[in-house]
Amino acid sequence: MAAEAGDGLPAAEEDLAVLVAAAEALAAAVRVPAGKLMRTKEFLSKLEHDLVVQAIRDAESKTSGEIRVFIQRGEVKGDALVAAQKRFHRLGLHKNAHHNDVLIWVAPRAHKFAVVGDEAIHQKCGDELWQRLIEQMRDHFRNEKFTAALVDAIGEIGDAVAAHFPQGSTSTGSQPDEVIEG
Repeated sequence: MAAEAGDGLPAAEEDLAVLVAAAEALAAAVRVPAGKLMRTKEFLSKLEHDLVVQAIRDAESKTSGEIRVFIQRGEVKGDALVAAQKRFHRLGLHKNAHHNDVLIWVAPRAHKFAVVGDEAIHQKCGDELWQRLIEQMRDHFRNEKFTAALVDAIGEIGDAVAAHFPQGSTSTGSQPDEVIEG
């Protein structure tokens, strides 16, 4: 899959389209129907940050890969998947020598989320992992189980990455274990 021409991505970022954890056809970026507008502040107030951070630490303790969670504030203009790919690059996740980092990107106000994995982990795990994650997260989000959506996804991502890229002396560990808001 390649980025569309004119999407504003530099050539290096166009390659990120190949790194998408789930194909657009498999609903990597989805809109979760909800009865009311969810403000980011409300989402964050319901999110148990400590549990999410602990899930990141637990998952990363088994692998050389990094797992990041990014909560997008405000409106999302354009496609969620493109926004997640750009954030993946801005966070420097593409710089891991193993190319096995994963970003979970959530835009509460837009009721959208995406999971983006780097090239090596996508090649090892294939679309089935990402599709399963998207479905599980969608179910949790619909039921306003925000923490469970993230913790369960992080755990499953950690297991998948660890199966192919176990913790070793080459682990980068360069990213802070936190929920990023922006």
